[in-house]
This record gives sequence, C-alpha cells and structure tokens, in this order.
Amino acid sequence: MTKKNRKSKDIVCQKNDELEVDIIDMGTEGEGIGKVKGYPLFVKDAVIGDRVRVVVMKTKKNYGYARLLKIVKASPFRMEPKCPVARQCGGCQLQHCSYEKQTEWKEQKVKNCLERIGGFSLEGSTIEVEPILRMDEPYHYRNKAQFPVGTDKEGNPVAGFYAGRSHSIIANTDCNIQHPCNKEIVDTILQFMKDYGIPAYNEGTHTGLVRHILIRVGAVTGEVMICLVINGKKMPHDQELVDRLLNCSWNNKTAVNTTVATNLASNTTTTTVANNETAVNTTIATNLASNTTTTTVANNETAVNTTVATNIAGDTNTTLTIKSICLNYNEERTNVILGQDIQVLYGEKYIEDYIGDIKYRISPLSFYQVNPVQTRRLYQTALEYADLKGGEVVWDLYCGIGTISLFLAQKAAHVCGVEIVPQAVEDAKENARLNHFENAEFFVGAAEDVVTKQYRQSNGSLKADVVTLDPPRKGCDEKLLETVIAMEPKRIVYVSCDPATLARDLRFLCDRGYELKKVRPCDMFGHSYHVETVCLLSRKDK
Repeated sequence: MTKKNRKSKDIVCQKNDELEVDIIDMGTEGEGIGKVKGYPLFVKDAVIGDRVRVVVMKTKKNYGYARLLKIVKASPFRMEPKCPVARQCGGCQLQHCSYEKQTEWKEQKVKNCLERIGGFSLEGSTIEVEPILRMDEPYHYRNKAQFPVGTDKEGNPVAGFYAGRSHSIIANTDCNIQHPCNKEIVDTILQFMKDYGIPAYNEGTHTGLVRHILIRVGAVTGEVMICLVINGKKMPHDQELVDRLLNCSWNNKTAVNTTVATNLASNTTTTTVANNETAVNTTIATNLASNTTTTTVANNETAVNTTVATNIAGDTNTTLTIKSICLNYNEERTNVILGQDIQVLYGEKYIEDYIGDIKYRISPLSFYQVNPVQTRRLYQTALEYADLKGGEVVWDLYCGIGTISLFLAQKAAHVCGVEIVPQAVEDAKENARLNHFENAEFFVGAAEDVVTKQYRQSNGSLKADVVTLDPPRKGCDEKLLETVIAMEPKRIVYVSCDPATLARDLRFLCDRGYELKKVRPCDMFGHSYHVETVCLLSRKDK
C-alpha cells in the first residue's frame, strides 16, 4: 500500500471534498464544528444547529477546516447579518448568530476554559459563576474605530477593515458596530484625498501618505477626535481638510434618539419635524418630502442623520462636537498602527469622557475601553468584588490611563497604578488631577518589573490589601504573580480579555494560597468571539 493510500484510509475526508455536515458545536473563535465519522471540521460562518454543505480546505491529523458553500437547513439561531460584508470582514465573526446564542456561548466558553485549562470543578463547587453581563444594544456600541486606508483597482482611495487573517481591506465606511458618525468622517476624508490626489499608504512598497483613520467618540460628552496616521510629517492642504471635517452635518448638532422620538409620536406612520427644526442631512430632507420615515423630533431639537440619531449612547439628547483633529506620524515599516508624535490641526490633543462620575482625558495613544456602557458595568463589578471599606491600599496593575484605578480610589485609602506606556501614565496622572483624587499615584514600567522592584526596595514590607490585574491577552508574567502572592493581598480582582490565559493564571494563584470565589463574564464586544471576565480571589486562611 502506498503512503498516499495509507493516508487516504486514515483520514475520512481530504482537501476539495464536498460534503454535508451538521454543526453540533462552536469553536473558540466562533466557528461552527461538524463531524464526519468523528473527525471534526471547523467551518467559519456556520452556526450550531445548521446543516451545511462545505468544501474541505485543509486537513490535519485530528481535525480539519472547511469552507461554507450552502446552508442546507438553517439553525434556529441563525440571523441575517445587518452588515452586507460581515462574512468577508474580519471585524465581526458572529453577526449571523442570534445575540442570545452568542452570549450563551461566551458564558460557556469561560466555563470551559476554567475547567479544561484551569482544572477547576465548577459543578457543585463553592465557585460562583454569575450570569454574563449582556449588552442592551449590540450595535453601534464602539467608541473607537481604526480604518486602514488603501487603494482600489481603479486607483481610488478606500477605507474599511481587514479581511480575517489578512491585510486585504474590505471597503466599508458604514460599520454596524462603530459609532454612526464615522461614516461621514471617513467619506469626507476619502473625497478630500481624491480631490487633491493624496495617495493612500502602500504596505508593500512603503510609499503613499495616509495609513489609517482613527476616530474616538465620547459617549457621554459627545466629543469627537479625528486622527489621521500618515507616512510623513505633513498633510497637504491640511486646513482645507479641517474645514471639510468641521462641516460634517452632525457637528455641533443635537442628535435625538429615534427610539425615544418614535415613542413620542402619536402616529407611527408619519414623519414630523416640530417647530423651529432643521433637517440637516439630505437623506432626511428626502424622507421628509416623501414621508417615508417614522420619526417625531421634539420641539427645538435639530434632526441630524437618523442613523446617527438612533444610536447615541442610549441618551435622548447628545450633541456631537469635533474637539480634536490631529495627525499622527508613523514612518516606520511596521504593522503597529500609531507612531509616537502627534500634531494638532484643530482643537486639543485629547477628548474627554466619563465612566460613571469620573472624567477621563483620552489622547490618540491612550488605551480606553471601546464599549462605554459595558465598561461601566464591568468596572462596577470589579469595585463590588474589591469590597473596599475605605482604609485599604490597592495596587492596580496594567492600569492604562487609570480607568479602574480611579474607580477604586473612590473607596480606597490609597491606589497605586502601574502601566508600561508612558503617555498612558501621564494621562492617568492628569485624570487623577481632573477628578481631584489625591490618593492615587502612578508608576511607569512593566508591571512585573515595577512591582518586583518596589517590593525588594521595601525589604519585603510592601503590602496590599487588594490587587487588581487587567493584563493584555497574553495574561500575567509569572514573576509578577509571584510578587503579588508575596504581597499577601486579602483579595485579588482579575479582569481578563482572554479566558484561556485567565484560567492559566488563576490556577497559578490558587495553587499558591488563593481560592477562586466569583466569576462574571461580560460581553464587551458583541458579534465577535471575544469576552471579558472579572474574577474574585481571596487568600485562604492560614
């Protein structure tokens, strides 16, 4: 028997085979999983409960990958994506799946990681796994967008998002999970580039000027930042660009939530703009003329784009105002989006926003959670788990611009934050000053280095009542965890964006004197496979 024939007998399907499978599970990145005589096939865009026809793309010893060709029988959890390019784009992996099923799967994903990777027995244990914190509205929730800019086949500038596992741009300026004001901003910039012949950046040749468009929106304040990342030190005709952006239809206009407005309407089939109203967007003007929309705007409000108006942070009246237009210089041949130097073209170098009662100053380089509504819920849970009474010393590791630190400083005696990004530390100090906190200080450096150094300099006397951990996806450095254990905090609150590394780190801590008490997943990224989790650990009684 030849080697090829032996391989054929060992594997039940091979590349280019077409077959039908029932999707019985979902993988860690939201792929559907079907089995052919026990052999798992991962199928992107398939939903548990689907029966699908697929073509096998790649086989390995224990599993393979297949591409969806046809939905033979749709799952009851299957939804029609709102985005026309959802399947091609790498931004969302689960728009074709009902939101209820997405969050159920994410909750189970966290449990599976705790059991399989962390070795925790959840069934019948004292570990309390609380229900996932779901979003009220899983669309248009992001306050930050980074659009890569490129060129289409006709030579026109385009912007959108990368296809999955590639740097091929899927052109799309109207993303269903981003803030709706982004569309007009990006369209304005692309038209400006076309009018003045300003080239998009080419990764392959390291030529061209405009690399990315970064937009941030303050959900509470309505302040908008527009930052162009360029492969150079100057933007031609930059003041013309500023003027065009300031003329965006929604700038300095009050957007009215159409959900609320519709409820105010006495007749759901009629569009009414009350006294002294201004219809800004031509789409609205057209709709007013043809009487095709169902929106009543209350007295003395300004009707802007109804798409924008529908999704303004759940508030009935939010004025969007451009507060910052700037350039970021990145002339390196790199996949890193932002460089270090910023030139302000208009307004300030930052915008401000609130989480709860705390104001934060956010620069282009700042890390700031992208889902403001869920961030408040997540941090409120972290604060509850910390169980501060007013006399505690807290160390907040991987503190960013001080978001969790200042939440904790409301109830702690003293908070020490550690962050590796110098600009973020400067922002954290400024945020403490803005909010009149005198009980928070911040250190710049890798958490594993700063905390270890501080502990050694104190000859082992450095202690903490509570330690909060909010690391990147790779989790915590083992050296840091060892130092945290040596500091003997009564409680550790761990906020994670990756349940696999979370489970690994929790096992390390629980093998060295701590026990896992509470776990709560939080859906910060609707329609993606990502899930945040906050956990409480307590030191075991000696």
